[in-house]
Amino acid sequence: MARGAVEWGRGGVKCCCSFRRITVVVCCVNLIAALLVLRSFYTSFFDVSSSRLTGVSLADQAKKMEDSIRIRRAAEPLALVKAVKKLRKELSREEKRALKLPELVKQKLANEVLQRLQGVNNSNLTEQQDAVSLWRVEKLEEVKKAISSKSNSNSSSSIPYQEAKMLKRILETNWPKLIEGIGLWMPANVINTEHDDKPENEPEIEEIIPGRPMPPECHAELHTDYDGAAVRWGLTHHKESAADCCQACLDQAKRAKPGEMKCNIWVYCPSEFGCYSPDIYEHKHQECWLKQAEKPRLNFKEKYSESYRNNHPTAPVVVPWMSGFVGA
Repeated sequence: MARGAVEWGRGGVKCCCSFRRITVVVCCVNLIAALLVLRSFYTSFFDVSSSRLTGVSLADQAKKMEDSIRIRRAAEPLALVKAVKKLRKELSREEKRALKLPELVKQKLANEVLQRLQGVNNSNLTEQQDAVSLWRVEKLEEVKKAISSKSNSNSSSSIPYQEAKMLKRILETNWPKLIEGIGLWMPANVINTEHDDKPENEPEIEEIIPGRPMPPECHAELHTDYDGAAVRWGLTHHKESAADCCQACLDQAKRAKPGEMKCNIWVYCPSEFGCYSPDIYEHKHQECWLKQAEKPRLNFKEKYSESYRNNHPTAPVVVPWMSGFVGA
């Protein structure tokens, strides 16, 4: 039997290993070492390849960026860019010069405009605008005469030459800045045009109130908005119809305890597009406001006045609300 044994002895302990086992262990160690060497070669090869590819791609990207910048600069309208920059500088200089009016001159101009406005009806916006425009024309003629009469020693103009030049430039080209600088504010003239496409002699169509019929005790009034202390806010109180809103007012008055407010006014929004109000809230379809007032007072009736719509441009022509007074 071709087999040998190796014995090691230390302290009386013996361990026997066969040559076959030793050979297997050595082969396994060599195999593991070979695999590690192959793995290191494989990793280093791909690292070198990827680094080369990355370097090539970065170089290509840099070249493309340089080409893009060169093409964009070549296509840039240099003459137009220079002209725009020059125009901006000129406008900036003009604006700075326009804003350098002395405070005494601004105060003088403001007093002249106020004196001109005192001679017209303050409630008529058109007359106010016409008066200010006429003052501008007359003032421009005055400063032009002051400039042209510089060489005339007998000139009776009370405007110094430099001041006249500034006023001429501002009145001609920078009028909005001038009226802003002297503290004058003119509201926009809003023109509300009402279109009536109904043919002549066409009978009026009676408006239909959606929902069930209105009880007579509701005293419903179309296009009417009554004032009063809110018993129930309509923002969170919606009803299917105006009749239901009126009934809610009647029911609340019956259920109210002594000392509590009793509803005697109802206000309803029948429009699917919502109803206008000058407050900050958005009033939607089917809002039902329950109110109380000893003497009912109208907010609006039928149509909003022209002066009101001038001050509130979003207001419609016709009052969209409907309401009623059901008694104490």
